[in-house]
This record gives sequence, structure tokens and C-alpha cells, in this order.
Amino acid sequence: MRGFDPYLTFQKLEVFCTVAELGSVTGAADKLCVTQPVVTAHLRSMEAKLGCVLVKRVGRNIALTEAGHRVHRWALEVLTLTHEMERELAVVESGCRGQATIATFMSLGSYFLPPLISEFTSLHNEGRVTVQVSNTTAAIDTVRAGGCDFAVTFLEPNQDLNRLTTHHLWDEPLVLVCAPETRWLDEKNLLASLSRVAFVSAPLNTIHRKVEDDLLRKRGLENRNIVLELAHPEAIKHAVKNDLGLCFMLYSSVRSEVEQGSLKLLDHPDLHFNMPVFLVHRSDKIFSTYQSVLIQHLLDSTQKP
Repeated sequence: MRGFDPYLTFQKLEVFCTVAELGSVTGAADKLCVTQPVVTAHLRSMEAKLGCVLVKRVGRNIALTEAGHRVHRWALEVLTLTHEMERELAVVESGCRGQATIATFMSLGSYFLPPLISEFTSLHNEGRVTVQVSNTTAAIDTVRAGGCDFAVTFLEPNQDLNRLTTHHLWDEPLVLVCAPETRWLDEKNLLASLSRVAFVSAPLNTIHRKVEDDLLRKRGLENRNIVLELAHPEAIKHAVKNDLGLCFMLYSSVRSEVEQGSLKLLDHPDLHFNMPVFLVHRSDKIFSTYQSVLIQHLLDSTQKP
């Protein structure tokens, strides 16, 4: 092992971490929009500068050596803190007195969080809150990479929480809705009819769908007839209004339609589900005063009796 080389650039660390994440030089090249020889050259250069082998081939994939795992942990921390510093310096440059970036997914970012963030902003207009809406997986990845200060999201049943801290915020009701004059079911025998009706749902590999399926499986509803998968809640609601099927949705995303009568809530004691929502941040994250006040506002607002 040689002494540390001061010319080990951030670019090389990013290339190395991408290879480690994907287990593939080809995949890393595609993600970074460079050629495979460029990725290989960065890896070889890092190994030469550090004086040790970082990666090895296992079948068709690339795996980290013992030294590679140690360097990977260090490189991730360096890149995470660098991304965070870039965001914070941009805030200083703008003259803003406080800033917080939240990562979340479509339903919460579109329906539940906006009123809470608007209320906070009206009370603390000296700063700026940015809400990044993507999906639950991307939200957690953004937390790890330092691209946001914290996430408000669901967690998979077996979510990897290494280097992360979670705080339970609230339990979001998952409700069954249909068109007002649906053709699909007999409300007098609601549970029995669910085995033969059509459903509209989120795509199969999303965390929302995984958590939803896990809840329904525990109630014996594991073989639903899903005829349409849509990624956006507005698209799902449009399909349900047109009676293409029933759907389990977060109550905050359909509250307005239920109150207006354009969607009908199907209530049954055996269909009362809650999906826990968490605030997630890096365990080593140091929050500014503005960010801490925002977090406390979210905790107070979502945990009222």
C-alpha cells in the first residue's frame, strides 16, 4: 500500500463507486455516459495510485476485493459530503438564510406534503424548501448520496437501513376506491367479490406496490386480477373513474375525489390498512437550525392526536 496520492480525483471516485454499485464496467460506462475503456482506465489509475487491487472479476460481474470494500466505504463518504457541501454553498451564494431539500415520492409529494410545507414556509419565509419528487427507491438513494437532507417515504419490508436513521411520522390509510356506479362488485358481499373484480395498481416493482401487496397478502388477497398498472396517481384515478377497475390508494391522494363524489370509498372492517411513513436521513447528518425546525414542524404536524 502506497501513501495517499493527492491527485486522486472526485471523478475517479465517482467512477469507482458506480462500478461497485452496478458490479459492471459496461453498466457504469452506460450510466456515466462514457466508454468502457475510460472506466477501466480510471479503475487501473486508482489501483496504481493506491498500490492495491480494488476489483476482481467473478463470472461476468465485477466484485470488490477486501481493499476495494474499504476504499468504497471511504469514497462514498467523500462523495456524499462533497455533494452536500455543493448544495450548501449554492444556498450561501444565493443569499438564502436557510435551506432544506426533501426527497419523496409522487403521492406524498403531490397531496400530503404541500399543505405542511406551505404552512412551514408561511411561518419561516427567511429560508427555502425544495421538494424532489421521484420514487421511493430514488428517494432513499438520494439520501445516501447527499443529494437531499432527508426523505419522507415508505420503506420496503426488508429495507437496507445501513448508515440511515428513521423516524416514524404517521400511518397513511390505504383505502379501496371505485367509480360511483361501478359494475364490478356486490357491496353486500364485498370481500367475496374482490377475488373476481379487476384492479388498477402501481407497477409491480415499486415499493408502494410491494408494501401494498404485503398488506393484502396478510388478509388473503394475494391473487388479485390486476388489469392495468400505472405509475402516477392521477392516471390511476382517471382509470378508476372510468370504471376500468378498483384500486387501493393512499387516502390523502383521493380525499378530494371522495368528498366530491367522483370516487366512492368502499369501507369494510377487514379492509382497514395503514402504510407507515418515515422520515429518513443519514446517521451522520448534521442538520442546520432551519432544517431542524422544519423536521420538528413535520413531526408535530403528523403526530397530532
